[in-house]
Amino acid sequence: MFEIWETGEPARLISDAGSLKGALEKVDTMCRLKHDQAVAHIEDARKGYHFEIRDQEGRALARLSYVPDTSRAYQSVVVEEMRGERYAGS
Repeated sequence: MFEIWETGEPARLISDAGSLKGALEKVDTMCRLKHDQAVAHIEDARKGYHFEIRDQEGRALARLSYVPDTSRAYQSVVVEEMRGERYAGS
């Protein structure tokens, strides 16, 4: 079991996931939401956002800092290698 946290002040539990791949997908979804909110000027995103994926004991396994780039369409923060997919062309 994995937990996804937004580690701003105050830190808040966003969700949980049964696999690391699922946790990465949920972090990517949160980043897409933050990007969409920044484009719509719903909140100030200049300071960015910080996420952690934690294990069952609460240890951080992965950290991500994300600042939305509103000058372009959203691009996933999760690369294929992180998802466990084969590298294209291999």
